[in-house]
Amino acid sequence: MLVTKPYIRENALQYASRYALSQNPIFGNFAGIGGNCTNFVSQCVYAGTCKMNYKETFGWYYISMEQRAPAWTGVEFFYRCLVGNVEGIGNGAGSFAKEVQLSDLEIGDFVQFGRATGDFYHTPIVVGFSNGEPLLAAHSYDAFGRRLRSYTYERLRCLHILGARK
Repeated sequence: MLVTKPYIRENALQYASRYALSQNPIFGNFAGIGGNCTNFVSQCVYAGTCKMNYKETFGWYYISMEQRAPAWTGVEFFYRCLVGNVEGIGNGAGSFAKEVQLSDLEIGDFVQFGRATGDFYHTPIVVGFSNGEPLLAAHSYDAFGRRLRSYTYERLRCLHILGARK
C-alpha cells in the first residue's frame, strides 16, 4: 500500500539554489538535444520527494541519459504525469500535482510557458517572491531568481506539488 508523504519544498529550493547556474554531474544535460529545463525541475522535485515512479512510459524516473521516462525531460509529459498521478495513474507512486492559479503558487512549485497554439515549451521552478511576483530558476537559459514578468510567453499554467506516494 502506498503512503502519501509531503513534498519538502525547502529541499527542492536548496537543490535549485545549488544547481540553477550549474549542472549536477549525476544527471545528464539535455541542453543540446531539446532543452534541459524539465530535466532540471525533475531533479528539484526529486530532491523534495526522494521518490521516482519506474513505470515504463507513464512513469517519472531517471537512470541514465538513455534510461529515463519521457516525463523526466519533456514539458508536456511532466505535466501529464504529475497532474495525472493525482488519481493514481501510472501506478500512483511518485509525485503528484494539480494545476492552480498564479496566486496559489508556493516555493517549489512550477510554471510552464506556452504558445497561443496550445503547446508548452518551458518549465521553471518557483524559488521566491517579490511583491507577490514569482521568482524563478531554470535551465536551458540558466537563471536563479529571475522575475516571471521578464519572460515572454503567450500562455501560462501553474503546477502545485501536493506530495508523493511511496
